[in-house]
Amino acid sequence: MRIDFFKRNTAEAEPEVVMRKCKKCGAVHSVQDVRANDFACPSCGAYVRIHAKRRIKLLADPGSFEEWNQELPVVNPLDFPEYEQKLWEVKESTGLNEAVVTGKITIDGIPTAIGVCDARFLMSSMGHNLGEKIARMAERAAEEKLPVILYACSGGARMQEGIISLMQMVKTSEALGRLQESGQLFISVLTDPTMGGVTASFAMLGDIILAEPGALIGFTGQRVIQQTIGGKLPEGFQRAEFLLKHGFTDAIVPRRDQRAVLAHILRLHVKGAAELASETAPVFEEAERVDEFTREEVAPKKAPGILDAAANALQNLQRLAFGQKAEKEEERESRFSEGAFRSAWETVKLSRAKDRAHAKDYIDALFPDFMELHGDRCFGDDEAVIGGIASFHGIPVTVIGIQKGRDFLENKRRNFAMPNPEGYRKALRLMKQAEHFKRPVICFVDTPGAYCGVGAEERGQGQAIAENLQKMAALRTPILAIVIGEGSSGGALGVATANEVWMMENAVYSILSPEGFAAILYRDAKQAELAAENMRLTSRDLLELGVIEKIIPEPEPVTFENIQTVARELEPELLEFIGKYSAMSRDELANQRYERFRKF
Repeated sequence: MRIDFFKRNTAEAEPEVVMRKCKKCGAVHSVQDVRANDFACPSCGAYVRIHAKRRIKLLADPGSFEEWNQELPVVNPLDFPEYEQKLWEVKESTGLNEAVVTGKITIDGIPTAIGVCDARFLMSSMGHNLGEKIARMAERAAEEKLPVILYACSGGARMQEGIISLMQMVKTSEALGRLQESGQLFISVLTDPTMGGVTASFAMLGDIILAEPGALIGFTGQRVIQQTIGGKLPEGFQRAEFLLKHGFTDAIVPRRDQRAVLAHILRLHVKGAAELASETAPVFEEAERVDEFTREEVAPKKAPGILDAAANALQNLQRLAFGQKAEKEEERESRFSEGAFRSAWETVKLSRAKDRAHAKDYIDALFPDFMELHGDRCFGDDEAVIGGIASFHGIPVTVIGIQKGRDFLENKRRNFAMPNPEGYRKALRLMKQAEHFKRPVICFVDTPGAYCGVGAEERGQGQAIAENLQKMAALRTPILAIVIGEGSSGGALGVATANEVWMMENAVYSILSPEGFAAILYRDAKQAELAAENMRLTSRDLLELGVIEKIIPEPEPVTFENIQTVARELEPELLEFIGKYSAMSRDELANQRYERFRKF
């Protein structure tokens, strides 16, 4: 997906007009039109490879770029003939010292280190100086506590440097690993082409990996693969869309949206949620000393920076909630008393209702800036599980949900909310990322169970769920699971090993479906209604059993149409949960979760 540049035909064009022909679709457009279209062909959208400093200009706040390590001495480790002459010629033609430009910029005022590979310099092949500049950038960013954005572009190893080129794979990977260990964010952006040793090192190690549409991304070149296998390659093989489908990138972001998307990601990582403990603890301590219903004397300390809005929102929502506490509790008891006359089977049917609100409905209502991240980094992207990052009243959070479809086609695409192993692995990947950046995790559970197909078994369904249970139990960040519809079997537990588990009033949570229970115990799936009554699967049953901590009332059965009403009910509850558990130490969080399940 490249634009080929033709020289100006002075006999046919005005002196100031340069025409360019797209290699993909053959359309001819002026340079001005290509530039106005974000350096892409106006006809088919194929991207022009843009220079490193031009890309930085598109991303950075005006005047904010400060270049690092602009000059490095020439390195010719193998004394390769004519290599130094070649380097001199490329430097003269490009104005660059090496195939990557590194430095510091601000995006929407947020300081960040940046590296951008430039294909004009020996196809941005990986040599000693490219690896050195990236390593130095990562080391300085760790020291100055800066996130890193790295735009990858490469044809592979630099042949003239032989094995020394190969060593750059380890050097850059280790330097970026230390950056991540220091707590800083690493965003990798894959552009056309990203091949060879770059793909097998720094390009694929980002905490968040983005890609440009249509970018060629792979380890081995397509011609070599075709010669090896002696056959045709799949349609779209090694393109960005292919990698997204197979779970190796988080998102494909058009060039025009990259500055806004990167700024949004940075805002969610500038300051983690760990500070919530010291900044919101005074809110809860003082709240206990004042009148339970009015809360008029609460004067919490101001939370600085990104959590300021969160502290204020918490105070305001708590006032509203506690000011109406008696009325709310009376209303809840009244509704729950009415619900007690609803049969378990009726509750099962409500939990499965076609118009019932799904995970994405809750996410859209509670987290308007939610950014979905994709893939398990191993095999694929399971659309039965959605997950990503967002803010909740200024607090960065990780959100995960098991998602049902609204119609048959969406249900088929989402596998009827039955996760495959890659869905559980994606969820765990995002939870580990949340732990690293000290973000609370909020999970919305709605599944008839894990998928029981042949492929799922071959790819380790049981192992994936088992690993989630073990790793989630030990994660040192707050985890909340809310069963919003069906919560069936280990398939639900795979994302519900949490500090607290809540249920919507008309949700169900059980060892398996009533139909499956009846088929096993009564040898008759038609006895599902009887099974439901005996399984104790309603929210009231499970609260009495101590399996859940809270029931979220449904004034009427929750649907995608009345989800905003439920969201307003949930907001203060979520803020209270985040404040309570973020006040704990990381070890206390894991120990509380261990003791919670140890009691059963």
